Amino acid sequence: MSHTAEHAISDTVPSALVELLIEEHQASTEPRLRRLWDYYRNPSKRETGGKLSHLAQEVGLPKRLARSGGGDSTSAVASREVVIENDIAWRMHTHVDFMFGKPLSIQSTVKDPARARAIQRFLQKVIASNGGSRFFQDLGLLGSIYGYVDVLVRVADINETPVDGDSSAADRVVLETIEAPRAIPLLDSRDYRQLDAYVLHFRQRTTQVEQNHFLSRVRNRVLGGVGRRQRVVVEHTEVWTAQTHQNFVGKEGVPIADRTLVGQGLNRLGRIPVVHIQNLSQPFFYEGLSEVEPLIPLQDELNTRLSDRANRVTFQSFKMYLGKGIEKFTERPVGPGQMWATDNPDASITEFGGDGSNPSEEEHIREMREAMDKASAVNPLAAGVLRSKVGNLTSENALRIVMMGLLAKVDKKRLTYGDGIEQVCEMVLHAADVYGLFPNLPEERGVRLDWAEPLPDTDSQLLRNALLKLEAGVPRQQVLTELGYADQAGT
Repeated sequence: MSHTAEHAISDTVPSALVELLIEEHQASTEPRLRRLWDYYRNPSKRETGGKLSHLAQEVGLPKRLARSGGGDSTSAVASREVVIENDIAWRMHTHVDFMFGKPLSIQSTVKDPARARAIQRFLQKVIASNGGSRFFQDLGLLGSIYGYVDVLVRVADINETPVDGDSSAADRVVLETIEAPRAIPLLDSRDYRQLDAYVLHFRQRTTQVEQNHFLSRVRNRVLGGVGRRQRVVVEHTEVWTAQTHQNFVGKEGVPIADRTLVGQGLNRLGRIPVVHIQNLSQPFFYEGLSEVEPLIPLQDELNTRLSDRANRVTFQSFKMYLGKGIEKFTERPVGPGQMWATDNPDASITEFGGDGSNPSEEEHIREMREAMDKASAVNPLAAGVLRSKVGNLTSENALRIVMMGLLAKVDKKRLTYGDGIEQVCEMVLHAADVYGLFPNLPEERGVRLDWAEPLPDTDSQLLRNALLKLEAGVPRQQVLTELGYADQAGT
């Protein structure tokens, strides 16, 4: 039931505080996060009133290369060559490929094998209903871009409670991936790792179409247009505490206290159902370290030098001719077998132009790419690009040495993401028990993650490693799970 939200927010999170959190987020945090996304995605953006469509990374170019949307095609600025090579996106994708490119196995730590299999099946169904491997890949990508990602555990309300073990019970558990621009945490003043409240805030355009008035029909006939969508922006705000959950909707700019309360209820879980995952740990900060942020100045410098080189090549790659004392020289093309006749003894044709080598320019561009390799720990070899002869790189150890930085970072990130995924599983089991979907005890909610080896291995090498592990005393069930035979592991 909808009603006005004035005085509806609990005493622990007054409406004035929520309003202040949203204003601070929109003024300082959200622009920085949107910049990180723009440098990763590099979307095309059209200037207001202009005809030129710009890429997002062009904002980092110097003024001498900046293209003006209002300039005509003959202006010096509009005719400049602009080259944007997005060296950030493929590095982020490579990080995700090495992190979650292979299936992640989740094993229950319960000692009873039958009970452990039941818990594992339930968790697998929950993850499968929320995207499966794509869910983990989204976590890795959003975390790499923004520095952190949150997971909100919801339970869909239905009239009938499914039978224990029914797949529909797992379908009721929703794992919502929260990207950073929507998340506004209210941290405990005594411990930045604890949440007092959690606010979700985002904008949404209405899907209503303008009414077909007489003037609009005339305008559409004259201009050849169609009906337009109303430019009304609706803001959604959800406030989670350990006791309550509330959802407010209103037009952009309307205070929280004057918005419509479209949903509210008690938080039956007794805690805020949010799991926070840092991409790379940053001490004393809620936010983690982003993979995109240190690459931005290097990407700007690379785009600048590539644009300078493009302008030089455009100017110098074509030979030009200066003719003196020859009539109608501009009307006759320059080409093989072309002849001119003149009685002017001072007539001449001078050739100039042509591209020449510029070693310092090429060296600088190469050093910028190497700097991005070091800053991101991702080199082209990790993405499958071989620039030259690789020599004797058939050895697995040689390949590990070449990609040592990336493998070390993957191991570090598996600690933070692994801890977060374990917390998600614990939260899912807790919610399933509270809502009666899958009864379980707190001591049964522990899980262990079995990560696949990031470097590709042949089947024969995998089997040899498995035999060595069995000889060393590793449990047969764990070895079969690592080989991808999870179903046979429990038989």
